[in-house]
Amino acid sequence: MTAPYETPGMGMSAVFPDWSPYRDLEAAARAYLRDPDVAMDALSGVLIRTGPFGFTLERFVNEVNGVWQEVAVCDGDRLVLWHGEDVAPGNGPPGGMTSSLRVVPLSSVTEVGCRRRLMRTGQGQAQIESVDVYLLLGTLDEAAALATGPGEASAVRHDALRFGKTLADGGPGQIVRVEEFAQLIASLVGRRPAG
Repeated sequence: MTAPYETPGMGMSAVFPDWSPYRDLEAAARAYLRDPDVAMDALSGVLIRTGPFGFTLERFVNEVNGVWQEVAVCDGDRLVLWHGEDVAPGNGPPGGMTSSLRVVPLSSVTEVGCRRRLMRTGQGQAQIESVDVYLLLGTLDEAAALATGPGEASAVRHDALRFGKTLADGGPGQIVRVEEFAQLIASLVGRRPAG
């Protein structure tokens, strides 16, 4: 059972259970997400475990939309992304939410990056304070024409997926799990099938 939440400014701050000890996707989702049944229903229709398997979860509360939840799964040769978000007040019935699913072939991932922020303990040892992972995709996020004088140039930005955890938001276990997720994807990107 997940912990109750309230929108910041309305009482207690959002503190969620730690999903990092769970290696089973459904167990982790049930421990961490507010709406695990919605997420698992959407994911179960498309997940195919064809090889190495890994996942990461995210959940936070914002003052506009309420709860925002995400599951990112690598099922061997695809990324399967589920996103659930409360509908903002005035944009739908009270208690409404969206549930979205996106499937991205790993062949469209062109680059994997992982950045650690380290801090020094009182004894001088380096400790990981946060991790930020990005997956650059071959698809375009946006392309806009910019006026540059006599001619025009286009600004092109590739689509990217980002995942991150900090000691304050997730703790050391979730930092490790996000790094493992990035390492799994990096180990699969660009590999050619044998034969």
